[in-house]
Amino acid sequence: MVTLTAKAAATTRATAVPRSGRATPYLFLAPYLVLFCVFVLAPAIFGLWMSLHDWDYLLEGRPFVGLDNYTALFDRESAVYADFWMSMRATGIFTLFSVPFLVVLPLGMALLLNRPFRGRTFFRGLFFAPYVLGVAVVSLMWRLLLDPNLGLIDSLLGTDIAWTTAVPWAWVALVGVTVWWTIGFNGVIYLAGLQDIPRELYDAAKVDGAGKWDEFRYVTLPGLRPVALFVVTTTILASANMFGQSYLLTQGAPGDETRTAIFYILDQGLAQYKMGSAAAMSYVLTLVLILVSVVNFRLFRGRS
Repeated sequence: MVTLTAKAAATTRATAVPRSGRATPYLFLAPYLVLFCVFVLAPAIFGLWMSLHDWDYLLEGRPFVGLDNYTALFDRESAVYADFWMSMRATGIFTLFSVPFLVVLPLGMALLLNRPFRGRTFFRGLFFAPYVLGVAVVSLMWRLLLDPNLGLIDSLLGTDIAWTTAVPWAWVALVGVTVWWTIGFNGVIYLAGLQDIPRELYDAAKVDGAGKWDEFRYVTLPGLRPVALFVVTTTILASANMFGQSYLLTQGAPGDETRTAIFYILDQGLAQYKMGSAAAMSYVLTLVLILVSVVNFRLFRGRS
């Protein structure tokens, strides 16, 4: 009995993690934690503090106003109510029409590119290539192509459409350009998810007499559920934060119809010097996106 106890104690001492080694995981996490605190957490806290003040960075006095910047966003008589909710409406329109294309089309593209055929690698790179371009390059290039006077698109189609200055064509341009630009990223994510589905599941489905549609419905879609959750969530967030295309391609035209929430928030903060009001708007937008993300997670969880 004594011998067994002694052996157990020796084994415990041999397998116990040294006290100095317990800090190793935290040392590996430290660089990320430092960057997160400096560039995410601290600005978020400072922005919340700023939203409680009448903050003009050109002036010394920045009086505390409490929740006035927030209540102004819900007061129909305030100067920012109409413009802010019009920009939120524009953000909702763009998100509503862009997200379905950016979720469904990349999936179809990934299904095609996951099949073996000659030149498959070339076409994978071709579909992903636009995503490496910056938003400035993409927007200015398409602004020239869609120009009603000198644009190549109207010349090829034989039309005279004001793609960037009239609705609904401005929305068609914004959604179309964004889909062309970012479809490759979601396609690559889907493609990685397809390659992670065990081939044995498809073989078993064929043995059971399943056709192509049955394989897609009962094997592919369930296998892609975690990937689809990631794609849908990130696409909604990215579309709701759209700024560059609206700023460079349509410049918010016609009028302010395509001026998104981020566009308006930047205008209020950097052009009008109303940093406190802009910070409050950004937190309202953040809260809306958090609620949308929670609903999205619950929907996908309910289908699992």
